[in-house]
Amino acid sequence: MQPRNMSMSGVVDLAAVKAAQEAKAKAEQARAEAARQGGTGAVSPAELVIDVDEAGFERDVIQRSAEVPVVIDFWAEWCQPCKQLSPVLERLATEYAGRFLLAKIDVDANQMLMQQFGVQGIPAVFAVVAGQALPLFQGAAPEDQIRQTLDQLVAVAEQRFGLTGLTVDPDAQPGEPTEAAETPAGPYDALLEAAVQALDAGDLGGAVRAYQNVLADDPGNTEAKLGLAQAELLQRVQGMDPQAVRKEAAEKPQDASAQIAAADLDLVGGHVDDAFGRLIDTVRRTAGDERDAVRLRLLELFEVVGPEDPRVATARRALARALF
Repeated sequence: MQPRNMSMSGVVDLAAVKAAQEAKAKAEQARAEAARQGGTGAVSPAELVIDVDEAGFERDVIQRSAEVPVVIDFWAEWCQPCKQLSPVLERLATEYAGRFLLAKIDVDANQMLMQQFGVQGIPAVFAVVAGQALPLFQGAAPEDQIRQTLDQLVAVAEQRFGLTGLTVDPDAQPGEPTEAAETPAGPYDALLEAAVQALDAGDLGGAVRAYQNVLADDPGNTEAKLGLAQAELLQRVQGMDPQAVRKEAAEKPQDASAQIAAADLDLVGGHVDDAFGRLIDTVRRTAGDERDAVRLRLLELFEVVGPEDPRVATARRALARALF
């Protein structure tokens, strides 16, 4: 069986996403911060290749695809080409050091997943990025072509979605938690205090700049990330006519911009579940650039509420299902 669909061209249009460069910058900052922290949240090389079944598919593939591209290898024990391809993919998963996660699915034991992906023959390789499934190729492809495809996939994931991948600790044992390196706190108290004072004075632009100055030196500063997200939200709703915004959102359920504006108002008013639900519903109703704009705004609102809030975790799972 000859390989096909090796090119990622046409799957996504990177130039069409206005926020692509911002996402790339955030990804680079996050990767630098992970390195500076000494491997916080690192996984072992053995955890880069996982066996997945129907019961664990949402957890192991859909949810994980929000942080790292997941490459799916559909295989079977009786398939001779699979025995040629699978070892190559497993070796590359280790070599790419967390830029993608390899999920192996035995089609004999998981017929439903095979049908859902429309697999006509094996080996067949797909990817899931931020909940979106992409066909990569079918058949035992040459390694140089596989590398080209993986390089394109990693670039798309980082530039379009800001996915930074996983941090790998070669000395970690599978399932063993990795201790974060202790990092001395930076001299940011004055800048953070200036940002708070600017917020109190209604100088939202000044607050945004102060938080950005902290993050320029310390991309992982939790207080600055939260403060910046909140200041930017307040800046967006400043001057809005709430009645007009809500009227437009009610009349135009398919309009991404109208729903994004209304979600901002929902969150400022303390209606967290309403804001998240509105945008997740809009993700389901839209496509292309509009859908991506809604998804990016939802991720920004997650930052406002904070990653530890259980409502954010619930909404992330709902977003993954909506995207998939």
